[in-house]
Parts: sequence; C-alpha cells; structure tokens
Amino acid sequence: MSLVQPRTLPGALELLPREQIAFQRLLDTIRATYERFGFLPVETPVMELAEVLLTKEGGETERQVYFAQSTGDREAGRAPELALRFDLTVPLARYVAQYEHQLAFPFRRYQIQRVYRGERAQRGRFREFYQCDIDIVGKDALPVRYDAELPAVIHHLFTGLGFAGFRIEINNRKLLRGFLAALGIEDGERQKLVLREVDKLDKRGADWLRETLAGQFGVDAPTVDRLLAFVGSRSESYGHAGELLDGLAAAHDHPLLQQGVAELREVLARLADFGVPDSHVRLNFAIARGLDYYTGTVYETVLTDHPEIGSVCSGGRYEDLASHYTKSRLPGVGLSIGATRLFWQLRELGLFRDSESTVQVLIALLDEAQLPEALRLATALREAGINVEAQLEPGKLKNQLKYADRAGIRFVAIPGPDELARGVVAVKDLARQSQFEVAPAELARALEVEIAQARVMPPAGGDAG
Repeated sequence: MSLVQPRTLPGALELLPREQIAFQRLLDTIRATYERFGFLPVETPVMELAEVLLTKEGGETERQVYFAQSTGDREAGRAPELALRFDLTVPLARYVAQYEHQLAFPFRRYQIQRVYRGERAQRGRFREFYQCDIDIVGKDALPVRYDAELPAVIHHLFTGLGFAGFRIEINNRKLLRGFLAALGIEDGERQKLVLREVDKLDKRGADWLRETLAGQFGVDAPTVDRLLAFVGSRSESYGHAGELLDGLAAAHDHPLLQQGVAELREVLARLADFGVPDSHVRLNFAIARGLDYYTGTVYETVLTDHPEIGSVCSGGRYEDLASHYTKSRLPGVGLSIGATRLFWQLRELGLFRDSESTVQVLIALLDEAQLPEALRLATALREAGINVEAQLEPGKLKNQLKYADRAGIRFVAIPGPDELARGVVAVKDLARQSQFEVAPAELARALEVEIAQARVMPPAGGDAG
C-alpha cells in the first residue's frame, strides 16, 4: 500500500503546540478585552442556509464562498443548500433578526470563530481563519456616541497586547459621499465604485488613483486633483482635527457632507471621555472601507512601527443590519480583527515567539519505586490549581530536563531517591537555571510563589507570546 503524503491544505494555518499557545493567548487577550467593555459572547453555526448567507452586498466576498453538500445530494444532482460562513456579520444579522424579541437592546455582542473564503493560494492569504468581532446593535436608533466607544476598545486591546506604536485612523463615509457629490460624482453605482478605489489610496498611491479615476471612470483632471487634495488631508491627532473639519464645513455646503462633519465632531469630542489618548487617533479622509455596507463612521488601525502589515483592525457604522431578514430597523457599529493573519504577520516579523507550555510543572521520575510518591505530588499540585505533567516511566534526569525544556515547561520537580531520603523535593527553574529544595508538604505553596514571580518578571531572553 502506498503512503499518502501528510500535508496541510494551502491557506490553512496549522501550528505546533507552543505556537498554538501563543496564538491562544492572543485570542484570550482579545476575548478578555471585549468582555471588559461589556460585550456578550455569541456563537453561530459554521454553516448557514445558502439563501440566508448570500444576501450581503458589496465587495467580492460572495464569489469566494465554499458550499457544503452531502454525498447523497451531490449524486442526485441537487444544488447545495448550505454554505460555510465567509464572515461573522451576516450570521450576526440573521441571529439578531431571529432572536430580536428575546434580546436586550442595544445588543452588545462579541464573536470569535473561524470563517472560510476561497482565497487564492499564496503566502499570507488564508482560506480558514479566525475573526474576532464586536458589534453594538440598536433598535430603531443608535446614537453616534456609541461610535466613539470602539476606538476605546481598540486602544485598550492593542495596549494590552504590548504595542506602543499603533494608530486608529477614523473618517465618515457621509463626509466622503457628500464631497464626491459636490464634485459631480453623484450618489449611485459610480460613486460606490469610486469610493472603493479611494479606499486603496494608502496602499497603491496617488498616481495609481489618478490613472484609475481618469481611465476607468472618466473623471477629469481638475476634479481628480481636488479629490486627491481632499483625501490627502490628515490630522496629527484627534485634538487637532477641529480646524480641519472647520475648514471643510466652511468650504462645502452639501448637506450629507455637513452631516458627516457633525457626526465626526461628536465622535472626536467623546474620545477623551472614553480614555483614548490624543496621539492614538488620527482623522484620515482617505479611509472609506471597501464595503457599501458602511454608512457613517469608519475605522482602520495600523501598527506605526510596522506599516507594511496594513490594517490590523477595521470596522464602522451601518444603518440597517438585518434588512434582508426583518422589517425592523437595526442600526449598529462594529469592528473586526483577522486574528489568524495578524498572528502570522507578527510571527513573521519576530514579534510573536513560541510561548512557554500551559504545563507549569513536570514531575520527574528517576526510579520506578518513586512512582506512587510522584503521582501523589502531582495530585496535590493539581488540587492547588497548578497544571502538572507527571512522567510515568523512569529515565535519566538529563533526558527529562531536556524534554521539559523542549516542551516549554519551566519548572521540574524532582522527587528522587536522594531527595526523598532527606525529606525534600528538588525544584529546577529551567529559565533561570536555578534550583531549590522544599518539603513535599510545602511544594505547592513554593511553586505558586515561583509561578507568580515568573509572570511578573520573566527572565531576560525568555520566550514571550
């Protein structure tokens, strides 16, 4: 029988255990931050009915959908009724519409689950990946002040992840749409297409945008110049955005633009109240977000020390979340983090390293006669809340220490024959290359202290995740 070559399908991120621990800690930090801001967990099935899923407008996501079909349906030639979710927004819309009368509004939900897209097989693009979303959904109305809370969540999260250099770029699509209308690019399909191209400005540059607008959309040179001057506007911080908005409001009287300016003023005025530092938010008129789904405030977050990564967190305001599923008006605001891509990129840059194991202590076994005592020690440590692996086969100490080091287990407890004869257990800290002895009855308390100190003061050059 020929062997099948073991391999991972392209576009899936598969990690070794210590890498997986680092990734899990990223997800845990995101989850803890969302919960700290009062968001509630939701999970939806990985598959949705195709007619329910394929309703979202804007972008090319629907062309990348994976359909799910039973063998029987396929053999009978029936069209697939199910599809794998390609984001978490459409399932949220279905969820809110379905349970509308059982939910408390504004409904604050977070969702951390895998999604699936038929991406082209290339480095750094994933077909299966984690998205980490939060949304605040209102019933009939949702005041714009809620839009100011999401930058506070982003700031708290990326500070907690240890990033000093990050910036939240903020804009309002009404402002952009009003400006385009004032230029003669009226609301409609042409304006939507132009907005999608404007959103690519920071990635592709002004020359590319100029050629695209002139060549594909027939925008004349003076209009392109005015648009480029507009979308090139930035504020160094949100505290300095007032003058920029004042000048814009004075120069253009289009009602939609004026509404966008007013909404931005309110959001920016609330940021300090939410504890967002002035330097971490910048007004950027080029931020549009590619989906027509967004109607007002929009955000993108970049790591200023690593701009090559691009946006690491994005989102915005929408006016009618579930119009395909209910006649109720459900406006909201939300953001999403593509955690798999973020982790992969940070690991490629060396900013995420393998984590220590979730196993905190290894109980070594040097002699078969010590097995009962080793297992009693392991049980006592587990009852004290410590994660323990006990060696069940005796072996040389150097081999067991090598195993612990390779597995990322920092502490090794050694109840060897000599130690037990003296009424002690030896404990080796592999990170600091130090060792101490303690009575078996005091082992749990001593390790609790050591583990707590290790969290506060990791050794220089030790693994971090």
